[in-house]
Amino acid sequence: MAVDFPTELRNLRQTLTSILEVSDVGALEKQVAELSEQASAPDLWDDPERAQQVTSRLSHVQAEIDRLKRMTSRVDDLEVLVEMAQEEDDADTLAEAESELAAVKKALGELEVRTLLSGEYDEREALITIRSEAGGVDAADFAEMLLRMYLRWAERHGYRTEVFDTSYAEEAGIKSATFKVAAPYAYGTLSVEQGTHRLVRISPFDNQGRRQTSFAGVEVLPVVAETDHIEIPENDIRVDVYRSSGPGGQSVNTTDSAVRLTHVPTGIVVTCQNERSQGRNRDSAMKVLRARLLDLQRQEQERKLAAFRKSQVSTGDRSAKIRTYNFPQGRVTDHRIGLTLYRLQDTMEGDLDELVDALFNAEQAERLAASGVAGATA
Repeated sequence: MAVDFPTELRNLRQTLTSILEVSDVGALEKQVAELSEQASAPDLWDDPERAQQVTSRLSHVQAEIDRLKRMTSRVDDLEVLVEMAQEEDDADTLAEAESELAAVKKALGELEVRTLLSGEYDEREALITIRSEAGGVDAADFAEMLLRMYLRWAERHGYRTEVFDTSYAEEAGIKSATFKVAAPYAYGTLSVEQGTHRLVRISPFDNQGRRQTSFAGVEVLPVVAETDHIEIPENDIRVDVYRSSGPGGQSVNTTDSAVRLTHVPTGIVVTCQNERSQGRNRDSAMKVLRARLLDLQRQEQERKLAAFRKSQVSTGDRSAKIRTYNFPQGRVTDHRIGLTLYRLQDTMEGDLDELVDALFNAEQAERLAASGVAGATA
């Protein structure tokens, strides 16, 4: 069947337009300008942790812009190639156009998946905890199998991982393990893995060779982004100066050197009167204020993460049985979308992309339908 180039190109253009609208290239370019200014500050590397955050974010946003521009160019070039092929009615050129059309459709689909990861935490790194559940030693062994599966998946993609804690079971396997996948959008990608996973197999730990069913739970959370850099707008601070009291030398009690800072949005009050200089007292008070605001920020992050964790656990679809790994039949089935793949061994070796992409596409189709964005994922 001949390819309907006009329809295919029109669909590609609509999808690209949707991606560009959601991505907001103008906002991304503004971010690049702001981050570039921060990255060029001469004292940036005085704080290595913040410097790493700024440069990593700058690299990531610039890469996103480059990706969008390259895809726009590919769609433009494809339209020109198709027009040329049709005008010349040349079989070789038409075949080239068909091949490039297929390649652009695939690349655009991948970009759409990445771009539409727009949840509040989607761009974060992922913190994953695996726990053995019902099933005794088979469940502990299954938990370790899942740990290996996810680590192999990350390795396939070149993502750095860090295992924070592993609690080993007595006979075999693990009771639990927690690890981080350090990659942009790791949480948005792996969040579909949260829930209860089920293993069906002939147990290697049963001397009668009976079929056993065991379970392991997977929890996926976004990594909390902490920073020691607290920006305090001048308009948010009320400054009062007054005469110091108490011992401290002649000039301490005779000049208005003491400083009281009030952070208007939070009501936090900091005073400093130990230094003879008003400027030094203000600097010291600002350090204390920043520390208190940082602590407040951390408390808020922990509160939000605790609420997020509770919502994830209480959500039926996420905490229910989501996937079965059936070894006797060599298949893996995701019960949320009814997808069955007959290549279980590849899955256990970390080949999760088909499962993850199918789940993600289903979620994004719902998001797009709800938001009314054109060019929803088919």
